[in-house]
Amino acid sequence: MKNHIKITLFSILIWAMASCQSSPQKTSENTWIELFNKENMEGWKIVAGEAPFEVKDSEIIGYAKANTPNTFLITEQEYSDFILELDLKIEDLSSNSGIMVRGQFDPSAKEGKGLVFGYQIEADPTERAWSGGVYDEARRGWLYPLDLNPNAKAVFKMNEWNSYRIEVIGNEIKTWINGQEVAYVVDDMDAKGFIGLQVHSIKNPEDEGNRTYFRNVRIQTENLVSTPFKGDIFVVNTGLNQFTELEKQHGWKLLFDGNTSNGWKGAYKENFPEKGWHIAEGILKIEAADGGESSNFGDIVTVEKFSAFDLAFDFKMTEGANSGVKYFVTLSEGNTGSAIGLEYQILDDERHPDAKMGIEGNRTLASLYDLIKAEKQARFVKGPGEWNKGRIIVYPDNRVEHYLNGVKVLEYVRGSQEYRDLVAISKYKIWENFGEAPEGHILLQDHGDEVHFKNIKIKTLQ
Repeated sequence: MKNHIKITLFSILIWAMASCQSSPQKTSENTWIELFNKENMEGWKIVAGEAPFEVKDSEIIGYAKANTPNTFLITEQEYSDFILELDLKIEDLSSNSGIMVRGQFDPSAKEGKGLVFGYQIEADPTERAWSGGVYDEARRGWLYPLDLNPNAKAVFKMNEWNSYRIEVIGNEIKTWINGQEVAYVVDDMDAKGFIGLQVHSIKNPEDEGNRTYFRNVRIQTENLVSTPFKGDIFVVNTGLNQFTELEKQHGWKLLFDGNTSNGWKGAYKENFPEKGWHIAEGILKIEAADGGESSNFGDIVTVEKFSAFDLAFDFKMTEGANSGVKYFVTLSEGNTGSAIGLEYQILDDERHPDAKMGIEGNRTLASLYDLIKAEKQARFVKGPGEWNKGRIIVYPDNRVEHYLNGVKVLEYVRGSQEYRDLVAISKYKIWENFGEAPEGHILLQDHGDEVHFKNIKIKTLQ
């Protein structure tokens, strides 16, 4: 009998210890806080615009209004780390909307009318279909356009309820719509702020009165457990030469470690250049000289060669600068000047004369230099002194894509007849099978202008 009591007490003790250890990892239903009481807008306020909101049938309804800026219904309380869930429905294509997270408000801006700014999770019913992407309202613009995750473009359903899940934990923002992974941003601009529901401004007065609906708005702020993404989702990281666990799992690696020149050497040289290229505070810089092409300190190339890959890099131009990132560089041509390869053009289009040369703009920023023009909007271009995000994807089937600040600006197929026809009328026509090598180095160009690079990372594609 005594042994039975001892065993029972021991079992209870073990069970209690296990429960105490596991409970912080749970996010049980009773940890949810309802942000909307389904009866009125208590705890919320309307700012920045004059579009009206009302509560009806346990739903918040926002009505589009002409001749007023974006209007936001925001929480009176601010939040730091949280998991937010809500349902959202849009009934008309004109009714762009969004959800502010860690939102900011300057009541004195716009002559006292106020300005909302900060992270916004998009609700985009248009053909562009960037719902769930991350936009920095009234500040930096798009952080995560859905060109970076095209498989998620079809998730949002027009005129139907869409379930949003938004995790804002530490410096990470992750979004889901209707259970599908959409966007992943690492950024530390804002540590806390309000939750906000947007009614976007409209251009056509005939669209006045169109409705956007919100319901089941709830939040968790304690015992948070970040949900790991399962898919191979591209991560936008505004940190410095860093990786997330998701990127590590899917094979990303740094080409520039932020501290040394390891993995790089001068083109046509055995070692890294002794002058001109500088590494400081996690940034790789080529200093300005006379504007000549590879006639001063020389280009640098990766020691390793690559075939199919996903290459991402941040770059910052000085005024009037010219440079480039080249790929499939073989160093076998024996030419003078910059080594030969396919080039993602880096250029100050407004001030450098090369932008007006070539054919129909094929020497402008993010273009495939002298071959294909990058189709880009000015709003997605960061000027001199600002960081831009470049990306080059070469698929195993020779499809190639260029991106600028998350937006795809061109695509082509290496070795296709269309590609070869373009080469035949370009400066590269003298090189046999130009750009069709099975593998090659990555190159950063010295064109005699000061340009900065960071966050250079690559993933091999199979």
